[in-house]
Amino acid sequence: MESAEFAEPAAGTDPSAGGPLAGVRVIDMATVVMGPYAAQILGDLGADVIKIESPNDTVRVGALHRTPGMTPLNLNVNRNKRSVTLNLKDEGERARALELIGTADILITNMRIEALRRLGMDYDSLAADHPRLVHVHAQGFRPDSDRAKLAAYDETVQAASGLLDLAQRAGDVGAPVVLPSIIADKVAALTIVYAALAALVHQRATGRGQHVEVPMVDTLLAFNLVEHLQGLTFEPPMGPTGFPLSMNKGHRARPTKDGLAMIIPYSPQNFRDLFAAAGRPDLAGDPRVNGEFIDAQRDGEALAELLETVTPHLTTEEWTEVCTKHSIPVGPVLRLDDAPEDPYVREGHLLDVAEHPSEGAYRVVGIPLTFSATPASVRRHAPLPGQHTQEVLAEIDRGEVRR
Repeated sequence: MESAEFAEPAAGTDPSAGGPLAGVRVIDMATVVMGPYAAQILGDLGADVIKIESPNDTVRVGALHRTPGMTPLNLNVNRNKRSVTLNLKDEGERARALELIGTADILITNMRIEALRRLGMDYDSLAADHPRLVHVHAQGFRPDSDRAKLAAYDETVQAASGLLDLAQRAGDVGAPVVLPSIIADKVAALTIVYAALAALVHQRATGRGQHVEVPMVDTLLAFNLVEHLQGLTFEPPMGPTGFPLSMNKGHRARPTKDGLAMIIPYSPQNFRDLFAAAGRPDLAGDPRVNGEFIDAQRDGEALAELLETVTPHLTTEEWTEVCTKHSIPVGPVLRLDDAPEDPYVREGHLLDVAEHPSEGAYRVVGIPLTFSATPASVRRHAPLPGQHTQEVLAEIDRGEVRR
C-alpha cells in the first residue's frame, strides 16, 4: 500500500510555491461539486484557494464519515484549500467576505444571480472596486433564458443536454438510466478551469478582469454534439444525429475465460486476426469482415454476437497479448473495488494513502497529469469547516495580500 506524504504548510507561508499557478489566488464560493471541483484543480496547479463556505454544504452531508462533515465527496473536491466559514447574510461577515474577494484573481460561484445581487457579489457590483477580478459564474441554465430559475441537478442536465436521448437510442430502452457518473458537474468543472485560465491570461496582459458564464446544459450539449451532431451538421440535414460507432448496440464489454474485457475490433483485419487467435479461422471467411470497412450500423450487433462466441476461449491477459500484437483496441474491465491493488493505478500513484490530521488514513485521488518544470501537487488535506477562518482573516488584517 503506497503512502502519500504531504503536510499542512505553516501559517504565513506560500502554499502554492512551485506550482504553475503560484501567486494566483482563487476564492471558491461555490457549493456541491461543479465549482468546488474546478477550484480544487486550480489548487492542485498551485493556486492559493480559499473556500468561503457554509458548514451545511451538501458535500459535507453523508453517512460515511469519521468526523461530521468530512465525507468522501468532501475529501475529493476540497483538498488544496483553506476553509473560511462566514455567514453572508450577516452584514459584518459579508463585509469580511468582500474583503477576501478583493484579494483574489478569480472568484468561482454557482449562486443564483438574484442572490448574488442581493449580496453585492455579482460581477456588476464587484467590477468597479475590483477591475482585475475574473468572476466565473456557473449554473444549470443560462441566466438570461426562460429556464434560468429551474433547479439543475446532474440528472436533469443529462436530460436537457440530449445525453439521455442518446442512452435511450443506443440501448433501445423505454426509460433510459442516467450515466452513473455526475458527468455534467465534472465536464462543467473542467470548462470552468479552462475558462478561468483563459481569462487569467487576459488579466495578466491587460490588467482587466471579466465576467465568465458557464451554463451546465450548454456546456454538456456542446460536449455531446462534437461527435453526435452527425447528419444535422449540414443544412438541410443529411441524416439523423448520433455517432454510429457510439450508438452501435454491439459496443460492449466481451466475456473472456476469466472475466470481461473491452475488445473493440474496428477493421475487417482486426476481426480476422481475433478469429484466428481464438482457433476459429473458419469465421474469417465471413463476408461481413472481408469488405473495405465494417458497417457498424448494419452489422454491428450481429458481429458482436459472433465475436462473443469466441472471446471466452482465452483469458483477459491472453486477449490483451493478442490485441497488442495485432494493434486491436483492448482494455481490461476495472472493478472500482479492485482499483487500489491494480498495478496500473498503483504505479501511477492514483490512489495513494495519506494521513489526514482529523480523519486518519485515507486514499487520495492522484493528479492525472505531469509538468516537467512546475509540477502540480497535493499540499493540503481537505479542511474542516472554518478551519482557517482566523488565519485567513488575520492575513487580510495584516495586509499580507495585495492585488
